[in-house]
Amino acid sequence: MKSLMKIISILLVCIAASATANASEQPLSWTLTATRVEGTRYEIKATGTFSDSSWHIYDLTDNGSGGPCRTTFSIAGEGLTPIGEPRIVTPVKREFDEIFAMEIGVTEGDVAIVQTVELQEGAASEATVALEWQCCNATSCLPPEEYAGTLTLGSVSPTSSTSAEESSSNGLWAMIVEAVLWGLAMLLTPCVFPMVPMTVSFFLKGSQNKAQSRISAALYGIFIVLLYTVPICIIIGLTRLLGGGSVTADIFNWLSTHWLPNILFFIIFMAFAASFFGAFEITLPSGWVNSSDSKSGKKSVGGIFFLALTLVLVSFSCTGPIVGTVLIKSTQGEFWAPMVTMLAFSTAFALPFAIFALFPALLKRIPKSGGWLNSVKVVLGFIELALGLKFLSTADQTYHWHLLDREIYLAIWIVIFTLLGLYLLGKIRFKGDTPLEHLSVLRLALSIAVFSFVVYMIPGMWGAPLKGISGYLPPITTQDFVADRFHNVATTEARAAQQRRYSDFLEMPYGIEAFYDYEEARAYAVKCGKPLFVDFTGHGCVNCREMETRVWSDPRVVRMLREDFVVCALFADDKTVVEPEYHVTAEDGRVLRTLGRINSHFAMKKFGVNAQPYYTILNPETEEPKVPSRGYNLDVEAYVKFLEKGLE
Repeated sequence: MKSLMKIISILLVCIAASATANASEQPLSWTLTATRVEGTRYEIKATGTFSDSSWHIYDLTDNGSGGPCRTTFSIAGEGLTPIGEPRIVTPVKREFDEIFAMEIGVTEGDVAIVQTVELQEGAASEATVALEWQCCNATSCLPPEEYAGTLTLGSVSPTSSTSAEESSSNGLWAMIVEAVLWGLAMLLTPCVFPMVPMTVSFFLKGSQNKAQSRISAALYGIFIVLLYTVPICIIIGLTRLLGGGSVTADIFNWLSTHWLPNILFFIIFMAFAASFFGAFEITLPSGWVNSSDSKSGKKSVGGIFFLALTLVLVSFSCTGPIVGTVLIKSTQGEFWAPMVTMLAFSTAFALPFAIFALFPALLKRIPKSGGWLNSVKVVLGFIELALGLKFLSTADQTYHWHLLDREIYLAIWIVIFTLLGLYLLGKIRFKGDTPLEHLSVLRLALSIAVFSFVVYMIPGMWGAPLKGISGYLPPITTQDFVADRFHNVATTEARAAQQRRYSDFLEMPYGIEAFYDYEEARAYAVKCGKPLFVDFTGHGCVNCREMETRVWSDPRVVRMLREDFVVCALFADDKTVVEPEYHVTAEDGRVLRTLGRINSHFAMKKFGVNAQPYYTILNPETEEPKVPSRGYNLDVEAYVKFLEKGLE
C-alpha cells in the first residue's frame, strides 16, 4: 500500500514538474460568434483578445517558407459551404521587414477574423472552427498555437449572435451526458471488465452485517470517484496556477503502454487466477489481518481503497483517451468544465462497481448449497486467466517482442475456455469442489455457451476477423497465416511500400499500404494528388482494433483506403528508438527519442488531440481538414460518408 502511494506521489511530482516547464502563458484567447446575414448565409467571427498589448500575430497572407508563420482560419461542417476567403476586419499594419526581406502584415491590437458561409436549405449544422497562429512581440515569439471550437448554425436570428459563452452551458451539459454514457460503457471494455470478477471475489468475503456491507460498497464507489477526480483537479489547478499552456497525458500513456505496469498487471491477474483455483489465499498485510473486524475498520477500508486503486490503474488503457480529452480541455482555457466532466464520468463508471460490491454482500445471506460458491470462484479464475493476457499482449505489441501474436493468443484462449467448459460439465475438479452428482440446467446452458464460444474462435486461427472479440485480440497483422480476401495483397505499390520509413516493423490490416511518417506521407500525397488520411492509433488501443475489425473490414472502406487516399498511421505508443536525425526537441526542452512520443507530441501540437483512434482527412498541400475529424464510432455507414466527403 505504501509503495503504491509512493508511486502516485512520484507521478504527481512529475506532472507538476512538467507543468512548471511549460509555464509560458499564451497571451491570446478566442471567442466565437455566428450571425445570420440573410436567408441561409451566416458570418462566423473569431475574436482574439490579448492579455498584453505588446503582442501581435501575423495576418492571413501566405508568406512562403521563408516568412513567418501566418494565421490560418478554417471552417468545416456538414451542409456548410464557405463563401469567399476569411478576412481580418480589424486594423492590420503591412510594412517591409528587413529580417525576412519581404512585406509582412501584423495585427494592431485585438483581432477579429470573419468567414461567410452558406448553410444548406433546411439544415442545422455544427460548424467546427480551427485557428492557428503565432504570437510575437518586439523581442521574441512563442511556439505556434491552435484553437478549435464549435458553433451550431440553423437557429441563429439575423440580429443576434451565438457566442462561445452563450453556448457553453449547453456544451457543458452535453459533455456531462456524454461522460456519463462513456462511464457506463467502459464497464464492457477489455481492461475494465476483468475487475468485475475481482470485485465479486473480494466482496464475497465481506462483512455479514447488512449496514456494514452497504457502507463498504459505498466507500468502494467513492474511492473510485476520488481517485479519478482529485488527481485531475490537482493537475488542472497546477496548470492554472503555474500558467502552463500544455499538459499532456504522458503519464496515462505510460501506465497503459509501458512494459513495466503492463507486466505488473499481468502478474497480478495471473496471481488472482491462481488464487481462485485454490493455489493460495490472497491476504492483506499481517498488520491489518491482526486487527479485529469488530474493533477496527482499517482492514476493510484499506482493502477497499487498494481494490479501487487497482481498478483505476488498470483501467487507464481504456479510460486514458477520456481522461486525455479532459486534460486537453484544461489546456484550452477551460477550468471548471474538465473537473465537472471527470466527476460525471467517474461517478457513472463507479456506479456499477458499487452495485457489484453490494450484490455479493447480499449473496452471503443465501444458504450455501454444496460447493457452488467455490465453483463461482473457479469460473472467475478462468475469466481472469483469459482477460489478464491483454496486458501481456499490450507490452508485446508496443515493444515488438512477437511473443504473443494473434494465433498464439487465440490458441491459449481456445484451450482456456475448453477447460472451462469441461469444468462446467464436471470433468475437472479443483480444491474445494464437491463431487458433481448431476448436471444442472444452468451448468448445461453455461457449458453450451462456452463451447459455442470456442467453436466461434477456431476460424480465427485462419484469419477470421472475430468482430465480437476484436478489441481483446492482437491485431490481425500479427497473424502468420490469413485466409482473407483483403490480405496477401501483392502489388507494385505494396512492394514499393517496404521502402517507407518504419515499414519494417509497422503494418496495417487488410492490405492497406500506409506511411508511418507524416512528412513522408504528405509529400507522397502531394505528388500523387490524393487526400491525406491520418490515422492516430496505438498498439495498445482497444478501440482502434475494434474500428479496424468492425468498420475498416467493410469492402467499401477497404477499397477507398487502399485506392483513393494516402494513409498515414501514427502510433502513439510505439517504444522504438528512432535514428538521432529524427529526434524531436519539445517546447520544454525534452528530447523525444521514441516513435510513440514523437507522434504523440506531433498529434497534440498539430491536431490538439492525444486520444486514439483519431481520423482526419487533410488537403496535403494546405494541411487543412477537408471534413470534420472522427473518433471511435462503429457506425459503418457514417464512416463511409466521412470518407466519401473527404474525396469530394
